[in-house]
Amino acid sequence: MLVRFYGTRGSLPVPGPGTVRYGGNTSCVCVRSRRGTLVVLDIGTGAYALGRDLTAKGLAGRGHLLITHTHWDHIQGLPFFAPLFVPGNEWDIYAPRGLGASLRETLSGQMQHRYFPVSLDQLGATIRYHELVEGSLALGPDGDVAVEARYLNHPALTLGYRLQADGASLVYALDHEPYAACAAEGRTPLRGPDRRHAEFLDGADLVIHDAQYTAEEYRDRQGWGHSTVEYALRAAKGARRLALMHHDPLRDDDALDALVARYRATSPGPDLIAAAEGLSLDLTQTGAAAHRGGASAERAPDTARTEAAVVLAAADPALGARIAGLLAEDEVPVHAVAVQPEAVRAAVARHRPALVVLTDGTGTGPAVAAICDALGAPGSDPEARPALVLAAAGTDPARDEALGLADRLAAPFTDAFARTRLRAWLMRETCRWERAVPGPDEAGRLAAVAGLALLDTPAEERFDRIVRLAAEALATPYAALTLIDRDRQWFKASIGLGFRESARDLSLCDHAVAAAGRGAADALVVPDTHGDGRFADNPVVTGPPHIRFYAGQPLVLAGGHCIGTLCVADTRPRDPDGEALAQLRRLAGLALAEAEGR
Repeated sequence: MLVRFYGTRGSLPVPGPGTVRYGGNTSCVCVRSRRGTLVVLDIGTGAYALGRDLTAKGLAGRGHLLITHTHWDHIQGLPFFAPLFVPGNEWDIYAPRGLGASLRETLSGQMQHRYFPVSLDQLGATIRYHELVEGSLALGPDGDVAVEARYLNHPALTLGYRLQADGASLVYALDHEPYAACAAEGRTPLRGPDRRHAEFLDGADLVIHDAQYTAEEYRDRQGWGHSTVEYALRAAKGARRLALMHHDPLRDDDALDALVARYRATSPGPDLIAAAEGLSLDLTQTGAAAHRGGASAERAPDTARTEAAVVLAAADPALGARIAGLLAEDEVPVHAVAVQPEAVRAAVARHRPALVVLTDGTGTGPAVAAICDALGAPGSDPEARPALVLAAAGTDPARDEALGLADRLAAPFTDAFARTRLRAWLMRETCRWERAVPGPDEAGRLAAVAGLALLDTPAEERFDRIVRLAAEALATPYAALTLIDRDRQWFKASIGLGFRESARDLSLCDHAVAAAGRGAADALVVPDTHGDGRFADNPVVTGPPHIRFYAGQPLVLAGGHCIGTLCVADTRPRDPDGEALAQLRRLAGLALAEAEGR
């Protein structure tokens, strides 16, 4: 496995007399296996020189481009990558899957006519786009390059890649920040998510790792999404060689020389180098650990979103029009039919939709049951049967399962919630975002919330003080005192959040309230939302405020009803200790006493 660096800078290209030896271009690394499989890691401004090299050597015809994430310094070279302009060339482009625009749409954004004279559609090569989640895939005609994709800790959804070929292994982990701030010093044993990150690097022949800062510099840059040299050395302790990369734009060649010399002299561990443009490494066979496999990393390409059709049978015209509008925004063809078994069955046979959406005023009507029976009748092809989603009030999981429903949109719901769940079924994926199921006495709980007379009241120092103490005690950027109303969560006090309320189905706190309604007294703790099936696709996780860690202590009144939570949240995964959670519980008790007027 041959590795060559073409771009090593982070954030901003800085070519000039001070960056001649290590280079001034942003991230781009080329990997080639013994069988000739070509893999490009990121496509920053270094891709310009790479494209010229590949074309000159006759190697540009077929390749794979693995993008860690779509921040500009990692994709800015795409419009200047010569192999993509040549008819007959074939390239596959991979990047993390998001909930918003597709990968193709994201990449084409920087090539709009107002920014660039050539659009993505004008590239001559055959380009296939693949959206990834954590897991594994194989590249090359013989699958000779095994790839393991793993989420990193960065404000944008980012993947690191472990490549295995020719008996050697390479890990590429850029734009990754320590999960625990103390780990940036590199002195303490790595725990929790940081330990798992080190396991991802363990045994690699070469680790190319983000090392934009030193520990001293990091103190003023927490939350920016980058590592320290100390952390990289600690995490890659089990690797054979470590290449520091994503060099800070302010660090010139002399400063990088001094940095490498300093850490070589003081830090035992892997063979340490700084990545430099033009540097080539031959990773000879060393008996590295075999590829570890796992779930498939690849999801259906973007075409699935536009080619999948939906048959809509709406007994509730207003609700049907709303759902049709949401699907139209995603350019999904919608075929509306009467709420009759034969009409739906005929539409399914004609259009072969990925999804049938039914609306019914009660959610248990005979028409829904008859349609489900018709689609599952003898002679129907079970493999071709579309997923069935019911949009209706109420929930009855047992009946839904008996009818063969794949999902239920329990009204009331927000457009964001409905759109996400519909997209998930159209993309043949499980949607990792659940609404909390209210406790057995929801009416009594809502009456208790209203009885406090706190909703929509002005800010008060007595509550603001408690929220500030919670944020300080757990060292989080976000904290709030939340009340859960019928269809919304409302913040009596908050820190770091730019809004006063949000829809209830977006609320992590609602899950804590629901658990308390069933007798749970402890805080709901979510160390990493990306790994939790209830929250991973929630817009407050995938978008602003990018919540990765959450802890919410239920506020339970003397009468037994839970009105909300005192909660904290962070943009990085966390694993709080018992004392931190005890402090949150004590502060929640103070907030509860104030709310009850005690």
